[in-house]
Amino acid sequence: MMPTYHLIAALGSSFAAGPGIEPVADAAAMRSQKNYAHQLADRLGAGLVDLTVSGATTANIVDTPQQTAGGIVYPPQVDGVPADADVVTITAGGNDLQFAGAMLYAAWLRREPESPMVPMLGPMFPEGIPLPTERAVEQAATGLVRVIEKARANAPAARILLVDYLTVLDDDSRPATPFSDEELGQFLLIQSAVGQVFKDAATRTGAELILASSLSARHALGSAEPWVQPFHQALTQTGASFHPNETGMTAIATELERLLGT
Repeated sequence: MMPTYHLIAALGSSFAAGPGIEPVADAAAMRSQKNYAHQLADRLGAGLVDLTVSGATTANIVDTPQQTAGGIVYPPQVDGVPADADVVTITAGGNDLQFAGAMLYAAWLRREPESPMVPMLGPMFPEGIPLPTERAVEQAATGLVRVIEKARANAPAARILLVDYLTVLDDDSRPATPFSDEELGQFLLIQSAVGQVFKDAATRTGAELILASSLSARHALGSAEPWVQPFHQALTQTGASFHPNETGMTAIATELERLLGT
């Protein structure tokens, strides 16, 4: 018999929020009503406090307010975690390594270099694709550890579920992306580093780690059934490029439901 869960809190960035997946729960946060936390809460009949915001770094979750491009300011996410939460889900750290942002910038630079998106994104990448140094990976892992520790402090009885990133790219993804072979190799390095951040944070804190990356290993861009969205060149959709689609979010929710039933 499955345990009873009354309240879920969700923390994280766009890989938790679900940009580009209809229906939209919060347009400024680029947050979907079909992200994995919403789907999980529906399956369990639980309440949900969804604090996820696309673009969030680990600092934005712990102690630094986040201002969106539209000027909306979100307080540090973890401050909103209810003390009586039964479950806290966390997906964050990729923005600390600029994974999704760098892919979007490289895609626009290659597909439409005259687009206004290029000068808008360019200042974030003065040296091009930011390869993950040991220091950068350590800083991201430390940031994720702080998220976990603060979530535990705010909701002492909650199960902390650390959900890593769905696999976006593999060695066969290049025809389905705008990237060169060299760029693909660089992004695979960042993707691997993001996975390491989650593993390091789980090891240091004892948080339960759900490997969405392994679950989706055969569902990268270029596969028969991708669980992530391709590059969207329409400006109204471009922020959802290289992010989970609804099928990917459903797969995560299914895995979380299975885990919580054990």
